[in-house]
Amino acid sequence: MPPPRRGKGKGKGKFGKDKKDKGQRALFRRRKFCRFTADKVEWIDYKDVEVLKDFINENGKIIPARITGTAAGYQRQLSEAVKRARFLALLPYTDLH
Repeated sequence: MPPPRRGKGKGKGKFGKDKKDKGQRALFRRRKFCRFTADKVEWIDYKDVEVLKDFINENGKIIPARITGTAAGYQRQLSEAVKRARFLALLPYTDLH
């Protein structure tokens, strides 16, 4: 059995902040979901540039699935489609082109 806690005020966290403040700092966090799963997409097409543009940042890098919420299988298809679109000059490799 751990020893009784002493010192810090009742209901305070590790650094002495109220638990109520936590919600105000985080504000509103939208739940991530896979866009392709929601639309029941069978395969991501490399010619659909408008969809692919949403998944590359301004530098031309592919945005990771942990940021976008894309499912693993669709993320693999997405990266392959972006690479094909780049090869065919439908999408830029970098922001300098």
